[in-house]
Amino acid sequence: MTDSAEYVPPKVWTWDKASGGRFASINRPVAGATHDKPLPVGRHPLQLYSLGTPNGQKVTILLEELLALGHAGAEYDAWLIRIGDGDQFGSGFVAANPNSKIPALVDRSGATPVRVFESGAILTYLAEKFGAFLPTEPAARAEALSWLFWQMGSAPFVGGGFGHFYAYAPTKFEYPINRYAMEAKRQLDVLDRRLAETEFVAGDAYTIADMAIFPWYGGLAKGWLYEAAEFLAVHEYRNVQRWADQLLARPAVQRGRKVNRLTGDPADQLHERHDAGDFDTKTQDKVGGTAG
Repeated sequence: MTDSAEYVPPKVWTWDKASGGRFASINRPVAGATHDKPLPVGRHPLQLYSLGTPNGQKVTILLEELLALGHAGAEYDAWLIRIGDGDQFGSGFVAANPNSKIPALVDRSGATPVRVFESGAILTYLAEKFGAFLPTEPAARAEALSWLFWQMGSAPFVGGGFGHFYAYAPTKFEYPINRYAMEAKRQLDVLDRRLAETEFVAGDAYTIADMAIFPWYGGLAKGWLYEAAEFLAVHEYRNVQRWADQLLARPAVQRGRKVNRLTGDPADQLHERHDAGDFDTKTQDKVGGTAG
């Protein structure tokens, strides 16, 4: 399909609430809280407020990997933020993340709570806090952080670009779909070429770079995102496929992908997580803790 008419931008843009699209009801051109709603607080020092999207999965995968290594201090409460209902605009969530995006973490292990927002910042904070999954040798650390920030800078073209125009926009137009499909495939090729050289993204060691990249590009490779596997011919990226399968075989990755998840097989959804035993229960939509 080609664009039926050329769009002529006005001299001054104004907000058209009727613009349509899957997220039209929550997208807005201003920041800040829309309603008063404190965040719940559970019994663990780490309080995560999130949703099981690719960005949310990054953090829960890391937390589950830390617990698998024996870091008891990584126990956490994961509270569900329903972005379709506008939970991210509640006063408590905005205090934790003024950008109103998931995930947000509050570390209550010290005398004063520490808020951390943006998924890459949370991964780095937790990796440094527990001394795991981020090399300390300067060159190896730089490589891991470079790939972490590659993901942070690149994924918006996949999600907000390709994913939006291919899967969510109210009308499909050739130009934006072609533009962002080209970029999504270029990024997959960047990753595929890298993984032809190394076992993991940053080298021989599994790091937070893998955990950040997997939910997005592994999700594309395995056909979880935007129902676009055939369209993007993801089978061509054999090294990405090998790497994605390798990560998916890890029990901590499997657990992390379930937390705060609202889509897919109900057996793969754990709406809230407050204890490791929650993965074994059949009561998925658990509640607990106190407001604060």
